[in-house]
Amino acid sequence: MSAVPSRAERIVSELRQALHTDQVELIDDSHLHAGHAGARDGRGHFRVRVVSQDFAGLRTLQRHQLVYRSLGELMQTDIHALSITALTPDEAR
Repeated sequence: MSAVPSRAERIVSELRQALHTDQVELIDDSHLHAGHAGARDGRGHFRVRVVSQDFAGLRTLQRHQLVYRSLGELMQTDIHALSITALTPDEAR
């Protein structure tokens, strides 16, 4: 029987499946928001840094929208707040 992946593992997995990623770094800041009104429903606060060629030619807002679409249902069920750094491989050097 396999272990159930953590919320953070599911987020990283969804991003890696949806985007051609060179790098995905996720930091769970949920503990910093204990008692916060948005955290009461159990969803978390995260920071993510994604490096992907898929961001080439996109403006910041478009990159963020692509990340949100990539996370799909997790944006409704697991994530309350997400801080995004979305870079192309050239920008990440």
